Amino acid sequence: MPHTLRYTKKPLVSSIPLWVRTDRPRREGMDYWKGPHSGIISATPGLEEYRQIHLAEANRGLWPATDGVETAIPPDRRIDGLAEVTMKSLLSPLSGRKQTKLAYADEVNVFRRTLLYLGPPNSARWYDVAAPGRQPRSRALIYLRRREGVSTARFRRHFSETLVPALAGAGELSELRTQVFMPWSERLWNTPSVAHDNPVEARFHASLVLGFTDEEARRAFFASDAVARASAGLAVFASAVHAYDVAEALTFVQGGRILPHHLR
Repeated sequence: MPHTLRYTKKPLVSSIPLWVRTDRPRREGMDYWKGPHSGIISATPGLEEYRQIHLAEANRGLWPATDGVETAIPPDRRIDGLAEVTMKSLLSPLSGRKQTKLAYADEVNVFRRTLLYLGPPNSARWYDVAAPGRQPRSRALIYLRRREGVSTARFRRHFSETLVPALAGAGELSELRTQVFMPWSERLWNTPSVAHDNPVEARFHASLVLGFTDEEARRAFFASDAVARASAGLAVFASAVHAYDVAEALTFVQGGRILPHHLR
């Protein structure tokens, strides 16, 4: 396990799980998201980065089975993708309000449900784990649900001080991003004509994006003894761990600049 994990704190990151409409082919919806809809979001002032994480259509759950923890992803709540929006500063959303209204209006053209999770200021951490020249060619998106009766402070402490270092030491990662979430509120992202149902028992409280050099490295990671040990300890703090297979991660804005073509 690394002795010290170096990371950069991001001032404000929005994590938006998305479900595409089911009255048209899924591929059509995913293509619209990376096409016309991405252009609307990318033009928002104040962005440091805008990334779309497209999830595989078949996602039963990559996390190893763990007693007392829901690791199988329920089909009726299975996410199609995640919009990861990183702001330059805490005040950036104020400058992007006009463009955000356009995004609101366009959501119904592609999505049937959208939710927004937001972390406390400067709580998102992008870890420096990639060796030079090692780009992530395979990824996993992981959501965690805090167990009832466990305090927010205790959950976050275990997440940041125990789970994240354990996973960082479980295999060679080429990407590690973590977020903890404030209590979910529909008012933060109440877009018209799109569902925002998010019952208490389905809400999440933290997430990770893990990157690997290839599929084989990812399979070895989730099958490792280190992940099994981390999962056993996590059962005290979490009631669900949903680990998604990421089909592709597309970056449209990087370093505050709109890219001429998205990066994979």
